[in-house]
Amino acid sequence: MAMPRPTVAQLVYGSCTVIFSTLAMLLLSGASSGAGVAIVAVSALALGLLVAMTVPLPRSRAAAAARPAAVSRIQAPRPVRATVAPPAREPVRERAAS
Repeated sequence: MAMPRPTVAQLVYGSCTVIFSTLAMLLLSGASSGAGVAIVAVSALALGLLVAMTVPLPRSRAAAAARPAAVSRIQAPRPVRATVAPPAREPVRERAAS
């Protein structure tokens, strides 16, 4: 089985997470030694990988079509039948000629 390629959303979210989390952790921790910076970098990469893998993947059209309608959360609106009662028959009144 071939490994799926990452989507654009996964690449963007993962990259932004790595960049911003690295900057935040370096500023908050005040790490200045090589080992401290390495720990921050590795943890930021792990966090970025976690975020990239949790971005929902787009579903294929075949998988969406194969899913039964009863499972879907949003039900399609059902057509409404309008029933109109026939007009009531009134006796015909004759007007008197004047």
